[in-house]
Amino acid sequence: MATVFYLVNKVTPYLDLIFAIAPYLPDLTKPHCSLNELIQREPIFHRPELGTTRADFEQMTEGTFWEVGASGRRYSREYVLDEMEKRYANPEEDTWQTRDFHCLEIAAENYLVTYTLIQGTRITRRSTIWRQTPQGWKIVYHQGTVVENA
Repeated sequence: MATVFYLVNKVTPYLDLIFAIAPYLPDLTKPHCSLNELIQREPIFHRPELGTTRADFEQMTEGTFWEVGASGRRYSREYVLDEMEKRYANPEEDTWQTRDFHCLEIAAENYLVTYTLIQGTRITRRSTIWRQTPQGWKIVYHQGTVVENA
């Protein structure tokens, strides 16, 4: 009984602090990332079930969206939207596989998803920053990097 009394006396002064900071601690009962949900959206712009029109792609992307292509070039949202419009005006067969998905919450409601994309003999590492908004998932940034000698 003396041990319990001792422990209560040692812990009690810290209870106010614990209760004060509790609302700011992460909710560990929630998953850290919506990986399964985001896997269904990758690779971006290759999922016709999510949309094929410019309006669909505008809805998928934040107004500040930009990307770095596998070439290393930077592309604006307008350029990417123009290219997607051209691609879906004359669709070609697009065969691909994905693997090695990882997800990390990098800020509140912002997630970095990384994965490998295989298109025939071309292998690229991809990264997308996703933002969860009241309107749904939005793409903030995307990058593809070619894997040499894969």
